[in-house]
Amino acid sequence: MMFNRPSCFALAAAALVSVLSACTVGPDYHGAPPLAGDAHNLSTFVRTPAAGTSATPAPNQWWLAFNDPQLNDLIAAALAHSPDVHIAQARLRESRSQLQTQRANALPKVSADAAALRMRSPDLSSFGSSDGNGAASSSGRGPLQLYTAGFDATWEIDLFGGTRRAIEAASADAQAVDADLADTQVSLAAEVAQAYIELRDEQTRLELAQRQAQTEQKMLTLTQQRRERGTAADVDVERLTTQVENTRATLIPLDAQLTDSLDRLAVLTGREPGALDEQLAVARPLPALPATVAIGDPSAMLQQRPDIRAAERRLASSNAQIGEHIADFFPKVTLLGDIGFSAGDPGHLVRKSNFSWIGAPYLQWNALDFGRTLGSVHAAEASRDEAEARYTKTVLGALQDANSSLSRYGHQREHVVTLQKVEASASHSATLMRQRYSAGVATLIDLLDTQREEFTAQQNVVAGQAELLKNFVSLQKSLGIGWQAQQAQQG
Repeated sequence: MMFNRPSCFALAAAALVSVLSACTVGPDYHGAPPLAGDAHNLSTFVRTPAAGTSATPAPNQWWLAFNDPQLNDLIAAALAHSPDVHIAQARLRESRSQLQTQRANALPKVSADAAALRMRSPDLSSFGSSDGNGAASSSGRGPLQLYTAGFDATWEIDLFGGTRRAIEAASADAQAVDADLADTQVSLAAEVAQAYIELRDEQTRLELAQRQAQTEQKMLTLTQQRRERGTAADVDVERLTTQVENTRATLIPLDAQLTDSLDRLAVLTGREPGALDEQLAVARPLPALPATVAIGDPSAMLQQRPDIRAAERRLASSNAQIGEHIADFFPKVTLLGDIGFSAGDPGHLVRKSNFSWIGAPYLQWNALDFGRTLGSVHAAEASRDEAEARYTKTVLGALQDANSSLSRYGHQREHVVTLQKVEASASHSATLMRQRYSAGVATLIDLLDTQREEFTAQQNVVAGQAELLKNFVSLQKSLGIGWQAQQAQQG
């Protein structure tokens, strides 16, 4: 088999480039640091309550456990229309575009050019010759014309992996921004759920206060009638009037808080304040808490929390940037090439005789930069160390967040049980006192005291149940669930 010399040279050059470009300087990334990696070996959370939780994997759409269609619709609307999500999505598109740019930098750059040149040169003969009579002669030159068209290409051979490290860093950055978007979704879902719970809490307590005010107003009316008949004293009327006004005074801040919750939900779902007033005007009870909460284990939590994944990807990016700067220590080889046609007549431009080409390797080496490259490498190493410390801090903070949320949830469950016992006792006491007051064996003061205690106990139970629901939401947020995977967009 015969090989011509140019073909052999081209194959040899391609092989040499392939071998040289296989070298990638800088430290390779080997995953999370050992200190944070030890946390992955935990099998259970330290602060897991004795009852009410299970080690089964937590569902991603945890809010479905409330069986509240309105809450489901609000969270879906927020995830689709919230400005925070749109901001995070735009950042993700930007990071993916930057990754596409870095990948394109590893490929040759080819451009086309064309030009038409028309020039008239000055007649210089008049300055050097003359005719026999002493007059200057003129050559009468006409204009010059030149037409060119062609392609030129440049390709920087990635001999030491600087471009590959840049692609590696950009890829890790894009994955980190993707995790940031997921973290935004987790926080948004939790924020909507908590605002919704606060709304239902305020509506329920407002109804309790209104019913209490109506009951007290009826008692006041009856007492006023008894005073007119001489069977009740003025002091009893004044005491009841004070009680009624105190109860009515609680309605004003509750109504203001309710308005704030409505506006907050509207903005969270990407709408203007007041847009949800009609939709959520009808008071509904608090969502039902599931009997058992699935929490999984620390290992699953550390893998699914978006902020941990973002911190780990930024650590990988910082590590790759070290190699990107180390590559600046070494020479850079760029292949230059140009092919084209040139002629004085556009009709003759593409003739074979007017064809030209040029190819040349270009070597550039910044052999003496007085420590600039070394400074960049040291800065990149410091940035990597900072990213590693931030990752460790994020992991430890996530473990603290999950354990604290579990502890608050467990203690609040016990607190609600106690509040319900107090309410049952207060209600029974108020019932007995009403019977004694009707029989004339108890004073109005005794009746008002028991009713006040009953009303306070009812309000405390509602507030305690709402706080327990919000603790449940905080627990789901601490587990890092509630995000949706984003499909990569093709550029």
